[in-house]
Amino acid sequence: MRLQIAQIGEQVLREQAGELSREEILSAKIQALIEHMRDTMRNAPGVGLAAPQVGVPLQLAVIEDREEYHRKLGAAQLHERQRQPIPFHVIANPRIVSADKSSLEFFEGCLSVAGYAAIVPRAPAVTVEYMNEQGESKRVEAIGWYSRILQHEIDHLAGVLYVDRMRTYTLTTLENLERYWKDLRTTDVLAKLKPQVENRGH
Repeated sequence: MRLQIAQIGEQVLREQAGELSREEILSAKIQALIEHMRDTMRNAPGVGLAAPQVGVPLQLAVIEDREEYHRKLGAAQLHERQRQPIPFHVIANPRIVSADKSSLEFFEGCLSVAGYAAIVPRAPAVTVEYMNEQGESKRVEAIGWYSRILQHEIDHLAGVLYVDRMRTYTLTTLENLERYWKDLRTTDVLAKLKPQVENRGH
C-alpha cells in the first residue's frame, strides 16, 4: 500500500513526534505501517521516509539507499559523498548521541518538499541509538551519506525540515539542479551563487 506523502505547509511536518513503546513497535498496526512506509519510500523513490511524512506523528522512520540510486552519480561524486548502499532498516525513537563537530555541504532533497533541493550542512559522522522493528536496542556509527540520511530523518521526527538548515540562496528546482549544478563541486556552486547575494547587500 502506498501512502500519501505530506508536503511542506502541513502541520504534521512541524510537530514533535511521539515515542513508541516496544509493545507498540511489535503491534500489528505499527508493523503494517512500516510495510506501507517501505513501499511508499521505494515508489517515490527515496532513501528515507519518516512517519510524520505520511501523516503519523510517531518517532519512526525507514531507510534504504539502493545501489541503483547511485547510477546517476559518477565515481568521484560517490567517493566525495562517502555514499555506499544501505540495506532497508527501521529506526524507532532514534537519538543522536554524538556528532562530528565539522560539517560537509551537499545538495539535499526531501519527498515532502517535492521538486526542490538545496545545499545543506550536515555532520559528516554521527552515532545514533534507536530501536529496530523487532523492538531491539541498536547503536550505529554512521559516516558520509548514511550520516546525512539519519540526520535528515531524525530532524523530521522533531518537526524540522531541511529548509530550516539550508543555505537559502542555493535553493533550486530539481530540473535546474540536473541542468546546471549536479556535476559541480559544492564549493564551486557556492562560489557561483554566493557573490550574487552579497553584491545585492543581503
